[in-house]
Amino acid sequence: MKRKITLKQIAKELDVSISTVSKSLRNSLEIGEETRLKVQAFAKFYNYKPNNIALSLKNRKTKSIGIIIPEIVHYFFSTVINGIEQVANEYGYSVVICVSDDSFDKEVLNMEMLANGSIDGFIMSLSKETQYKGDFHHITEVINQGMPVVMFDRVTNDILCDKVIIDDKSAAYEAVQSLIDSGRKKIALVTTVDYVSVGKLRTDGYEKALLDNGLPFNEDLIIKIEDVDTCEITISQLLHDRAFDAVFAVNELFAVTIIKTANKMGLKVPEDLAVIAFTDGIISKYSTPTITTVSQSGEKMGNKAAKMLIERIEAEEDDDDEEHNENYITEVIETHLIKRESTD
Repeated sequence: MKRKITLKQIAKELDVSISTVSKSLRNSLEIGEETRLKVQAFAKFYNYKPNNIALSLKNRKTKSIGIIIPEIVHYFFSTVINGIEQVANEYGYSVVICVSDDSFDKEVLNMEMLANGSIDGFIMSLSKETQYKGDFHHITEVINQGMPVVMFDRVTNDILCDKVIIDDKSAAYEAVQSLIDSGRKKIALVTTVDYVSVGKLRTDGYEKALLDNGLPFNEDLIIKIEDVDTCEITISQLLHDRAFDAVFAVNELFAVTIIKTANKMGLKVPEDLAVIAFTDGIISKYSTPTITTVSQSGEKMGNKAAKMLIERIEAEEDDDDEEHNENYITEVIETHLIKRESTD
């Protein structure tokens, strides 16, 4: 069985550019007949199968960056975009923003559309459905055609590329530990479904903090919310069965819903119920009471992601692709706890 081959590998084997290979496979008259036939014969021998992304491979730099995010209304993602734009503008790049709406199909379509020559590389956070499916073929195809990708926040270990993350597990551990240090002993968790990578890591940090302090880990105190439209109903059910004195929420939407529901039930925050959330957004700063949060430093994350991508775009092409691939970096952005009125 012949090995699977990519445009980059064909270019390397025949000592021509990726652009020459791409044009030859499309029978472009810009390439001499001898070279075209040689490339086509080589590709046929190795059963090379072009795809939509490969066929649309750009042949020139556009000075544009494609950004794909799961949702636009989330404060964290808006701060990441701000950080990306700051660096992009500094280096003379523009940005094109697409929203997947947590849909696998939309994420794939966004990537195919942007890979048609309108951008030089991608910065992306995976959709919820992509993580559930575990299907990353669209990202692999883009990378195989020589287009750099930087992932942030929601990432996967199944793709070799540069990544920018926070240590979600440690950040969650610190948040829960602060609740324990203030005397809270029964701490509930409101999180996402497990296949969302950040939710799973934050759940792991929550569990570890409890066990390290000799507190029981109770599955009944973990609420996993898949649909944000019904989160108020789910949280209301949790509070009606309340057997806890604190809640750790994996985002500020869940946290403000917890506080709103608690107020309706006559519970005082933080006297009866302490609340900590991820994401230091506008909601956390101006809710009543204000919410203690884990700051994810979205702007710094965006700055770093943009710098990493632009360095990849502007670096001279490395002839040794395998060695180049080994240099991928995962940058961990530091978090910190911002204490406000929702905790003691």
